[in-house]
Amino acid sequence: MPEDTALSTAFSAAYDAVLAKWPAGTSSFDVPTPFGTTHVHRYGPDGAPPLLLLPGGGATSTGWYGVAAELGRTHRLYAADLIGDPGRSVPGDRPLRTADDLSAWLDALYDGLGLTSAALCGHSYGAWIALHHALRAPDRVGRLVLLDPTNAFTGFTPRYLLRALPMLLRPAPARNRAFLAWETRGAPLDPAWRELDARTADFPTVRPVTGPRPRPEELRRLAPPTLLLLAEHSRAHDVRRVAARARAAVPRLETVTVPGATHHTLPPATPPDTLRRIAEFLAAGR
Repeated sequence: MPEDTALSTAFSAAYDAVLAKWPAGTSSFDVPTPFGTTHVHRYGPDGAPPLLLLPGGGATSTGWYGVAAELGRTHRLYAADLIGDPGRSVPGDRPLRTADDLSAWLDALYDGLGLTSAALCGHSYGAWIALHHALRAPDRVGRLVLLDPTNAFTGFTPRYLLRALPMLLRPAPARNRAFLAWETRGAPLDPAWRELDARTADFPTVRPVTGPRPRPEELRRLAPPTLLLLAEHSRAHDVRRVAARARAAVPRLETVTVPGATHHTLPPATPPDTLRRIAEFLAAGR
């Protein structure tokens, strides 16, 4: 947590306000891994097929509240804070440095949750992590859902990077708010979630693991059935280019455009029709 008590309190309060939007019966706990302690929220019926949820970079696991009630009807959800990002996961002595490390972290998280395999869903940077894990450990990923993934099939748009640069160089809640308003095109956002997004600027993070996009020959070997969901108005990338490159490379791929969505309205404001499409895709693997 941030060293400054006031910042720590503000972030924690904002985190708890968004976590309160999860359905009744949600539980939270920590899972030890070789890379540190991973904080996880769990919701859904005992014995239901497991679904692991990974947030985008700079976000927290609480943002999956918008999908929890619907997907938690048929699946046991596990939403994890990324180690080194805002949230309640705590880095250990062994740092995450490569995509292989991230895959090893997920393997350890699966083991700590008692899961042999699970469906895996990630948003943005979390989708990049999920894709790399599915390529490295296909036996552990039953089905793969990529929610507006970044740097998976194409790069960011220059304007997105330019807009994000001030926020990255000198993090501040006001800069987070301005960037979010720009990317979401002024869409009405849940006030509690918007406040948490702003407060992540106060959270000390470690340098994220970055790396190249998977090569086409790697993507052709992607084994799990994959659902690619692209935000219609995403400013992070050109969704038509993302869809074209993904279709050309991934053999077992379904692509859906999320109407009206931007990169950062997801996952909290995922439309009901899209949630039903995800549920149908996951059910096909049961």
